[in-house]
Amino acid sequence: MRLVIRLSALLLFSFFSFNTALAESSSPIEIKAVVVAMFEIGEDEGDRPGEFQLWKEKQKLTSHYPLPHAHHDIFVNEETGVLGIVTGMGIARASAAIMSLGLDPRFDLTHAYWLVAGIAGIDPQDGTIGSAIWTDYVVDGDLAHQIDAREIPADWSTGYFPLFAHSPYANAEDVDPLNAPNGEVYVLNHDLMQWAFEKTANIQLPNTSAMDALRAKYVKFANAQKTPSVMKGSHLSASTFWHGKLLNDWANQWVSYWTKDNGNFVTSGMEDSATLQALTYLDNAGKVDKNRLLILRTASNFTMQPGDLTAAENLKLESSGEGYAAMLSAIESAYLVGSVVIDDVVKHWDKRKTQLPTPSQ
Repeated sequence: MRLVIRLSALLLFSFFSFNTALAESSSPIEIKAVVVAMFEIGEDEGDRPGEFQLWKEKQKLTSHYPLPHAHHDIFVNEETGVLGIVTGMGIARASAAIMSLGLDPRFDLTHAYWLVAGIAGIDPQDGTIGSAIWTDYVVDGDLAHQIDAREIPADWSTGYFPLFAHSPYANAEDVDPLNAPNGEVYVLNHDLMQWAFEKTANIQLPNTSAMDALRAKYVKFANAQKTPSVMKGSHLSASTFWHGKLLNDWANQWVSYWTKDNGNFVTSGMEDSATLQALTYLDNAGKVDKNRLLILRTASNFTMQPGDLTAAENLKLESSGEGYAAMLSAIESAYLVGSVVIDDVVKHWDKRKTQLPTPSQ
């Protein structure tokens, strides 16, 4: 066992030594845009696509850079300066992968724009599957106290409540989204988000008959029955894949609490709070500019059941067989919408490098 540990340490040391020497002998590659995907289903090319495959193929990310200290290797288009990374699912992998990339001496990320492009659940009260949502707030859904619902006081609506509070949604007047002490909420660059939204708002997104059949079940939700569109909204980032009406109500209340009613829960996912925490630390170190981050989540499924099913029945249906009806459309929408922003950054790099775009620009 000790020999294995020593060999592993030696290999890791050799890797970092090699990269350090490489960085000293040649200039790092200037990266204009980083595309962050969270998972790939099989191969990176040529089979059923996950979140990364369309980016790798269509952005011609052909230069391969090993990243053994993270989930997935890095691929770059060295002519355009676009880099793609797959973090792996969940907050642990996401934070490790983003930090690994941010400290990699092979790349200059000082002026890079970051685009997180991945699928999500969507609140049927706000929108429908296949939609693309630009994020304004990311709220962490894991940092909390919890008492089992069977043991909570009779007048409590939930046993899940904020850290350092003593009851659900207490101390709301003390919440400051811009200065959350433990990363409970992150405020994204509103002007950059609005610029991205304006550039993509009129894009027609893919739709299928299977998606129509699913949304037709949500008869009491007018927004769920619309065709897919580009939207804005807040994102709840939590490691637990939750589902159902009661937890959907909690998600709306949780986001409202941490954003002081300025954010509206629209999408759910896992990794974005971790990505933002890593970028915050890297920004502190002068490695990246966290104000250049955009998050685009595209809806593959609803976060709660239609009226004629229980939460358990609906979750079982969605996770069986071919999976979510809007999965492929959501992956396509992420590229269709997100690539407009990436292509703009590359095309106008002489201006975008030093000046962030603003709405109507």
